[in-house]
Amino acid sequence: MARVGLILTPGFADWEYAFIAGTGSPFYGIDVRFFAPSTGQFSSQGGLTVSVDSSLQQCLDWKPDVVAVIGGMAWEGAEAPDIRDFLQASHSSGASIAGICGGTLALARAGLLDTVPHTSNSADFLQQNALNYEGRALYQNSSVAVVADRIITAPGPAPVSFTCAVFDSAGLSSEIVSQFRSMLAAEHR
Repeated sequence: MARVGLILTPGFADWEYAFIAGTGSPFYGIDVRFFAPSTGQFSSQGGLTVSVDSSLQQCLDWKPDVVAVIGGMAWEGAEAPDIRDFLQASHSSGASIAGICGGTLALARAGLLDTVPHTSNSADFLQQNALNYEGRALYQNSSVAVVADRIITAPGPAPVSFTCAVFDSAGLSSEIVSQFRSMLAAEHR
């Protein structure tokens, strides 16, 4: 069974993880679990109160196929959690690392975006909010997720392509991923 670890912080963006958690386990058999840099109870941007009792070390020990850092305002501030070592260790152990919206800042701070094509909310967003980010030359101004060398990045308004990339990296067949994408795109035809 594929494993996807979702990393949440206080003020996490409700729409950025919903398709992964809401369909990954019940419809596609993915073991989806939640982890946090600081465990406990906190609220999403939309006001949903959650309790996350699993630490980043527990995530490492669990050995997920994909680690997805969910965005939120916490990543933009000076008090942003430092998860560089966790992300580097997860990637070194074979996990794909995904970040959406503010979550891409954690990947940039960990140096994971310095050598691969990637996207985010904008190149300036990464440059202004991620000290030591050196990947600007590889930045792609994309409205959908970008995947390179087991690194998945997406801007905030791209939860569908982000979910598809996470599902693909978790090992779902291209047929299932395509069906999922088509189902969610149907309302825009």
